Amino acid sequence: MTIAIAGDTAYAVLLASVRLVAWLMLAPPFSSRSVPVPVKVALGFSLASTAVPLLGDSQLPTDVVGMFGVVVVQAAVGAVMGFLTSMLFAAVTAAGALVDLLGGFSMAQAFDPMTSATTTVVGHLHQMLAILLLFASGGHLVVIGGVMRSFELLPVGTVPDTTGLPDLLARAASLLFVMAAQIALPLVAVLFLADLGLALMTKIAPQMNALNVMFPAKIGLTLLLVGLSFAVLPWAVNRAVELSMEAMAAFAGGGG
Repeated sequence: MTIAIAGDTAYAVLLASVRLVAWLMLAPPFSSRSVPVPVKVALGFSLASTAVPLLGDSQLPTDVVGMFGVVVVQAAVGAVMGFLTSMLFAAVTAAGALVDLLGGFSMAQAFDPMTSATTTVVGHLHQMLAILLLFASGGHLVVIGGVMRSFELLPVGTVPDTTGLPDLLARAASLLFVMAAQIALPLVAVLFLADLGLALMTKIAPQMNALNVMFPAKIGLTLLLVGLSFAVLPWAVNRAVELSMEAMAAFAGGGG
């Protein structure tokens, strides 16, 4: 049996796979080292093959210089969309890092081999729970659907309009801090009041030696607050999915 594939279609699929593989290299949870690079490449080719109906109107160059330029553009487009997605999902980890800072757990930082970065205890826990919730809720399929929709807004072979990219990155960074504050601010406020109360205790009754009470109390209170923060994580993951899709669509549509 002979299987024939049109050359133009195969060419478009290869270029689309470049965008998808670049996105998979940066977008969570696929950017983790637990997902091997060959698996990311295979997943990119598989997703590109399903995008064939979206590639029919693509105007692709046939000369070597033009082909190289299109490959670079597609890799850059995928990398920018992956970076935007990773920035928005980093809000969950940043919220955990804020709790660690006030709770005293930031001194127990460890190297995370999955992300090749130093993370705090609660930040790493929030990150793992966010990935679990992302897969459990099917949010990863929604995010993949968002990057696949970029082929409609920005066909292969089209150069994106980057005039609004700085503003888009600035908005994504601001949303990262806003979401992290929305998750962690109530917990940080309680921990701050606990520190203030222990400080007043040392002034009122210095003979009680509040330092011996402070560390166990702060650890227990931090663990209690971290448990209460789990109820906010589903909202945070759903919000990150929505914002990542909006950011990718805004970039593919011209950064508006």
